Amino acid sequence: MKLLRTFCLLALACFTLGAFAQPAPKPAATPAAAPPLSTGIEMQIGAVEREFVGAAEAMPEDKFNFAPSSLNLPGGDFKGVRTFAAQIKHVAAVNYMLWSAVLDEKPPVNITDENGPASMTSKADVIKFLKDSFAYGHRAAKSVTAENINTLVPSPFGSGKVPKLFCATFAVAHDFDHYGQVVEYLRMNGIIPPASRRQ
Repeated sequence: MKLLRTFCLLALACFTLGAFAQPAPKPAATPAAAPPLSTGIEMQIGAVEREFVGAAEAMPEDKFNFAPSSLNLPGGDFKGVRTFAAQIKHVAAVNYMLWSAVLDEKPPVNITDENGPASMTSKADVIKFLKDSFAYGHRAAKSVTAENINTLVPSPFGSGKVPKLFCATFAVAHDFDHYGQVVEYLRMNGIIPPASRRQ
């Protein structure tokens, strides 16, 4: 019996010492700070920029003024549609219109309407106009904060006011809409859009 009591006391002592010898629990990890609101908008701009610029660059210079109306497709009603170059200039012009509203400033280029400069005709100039509009979009996105995202600004498309959020993100939706059209123009010319090519 004495031996059993000694054994129990020893076991209790070991258990007690083991409990006190445990390392202190680590404090709960501090969650990482959420990225700024502008990060999500910049990611959207970057996604459409990659696809759209790639598609614009894929069209050869001699096809830059292609429009489906030149194909005379039976049942196709392409009268008056934009040329490939006009599609690109339109997207860039609207980018400038929307993102200048986010920045509360006039566009850094002369935009008289949503078609872009009529005098701009070379592929190199049109591509530069497009790329510069996306650079401007990244600058606009960086200016967006949780505090100013719902600030009302004059609508780039007429009267009234719209939130900065609309201008910051509608450009992306508009660009993807026209990307779909540009893709069709490329395929009508036997060109696979870069984003659709196998890696």
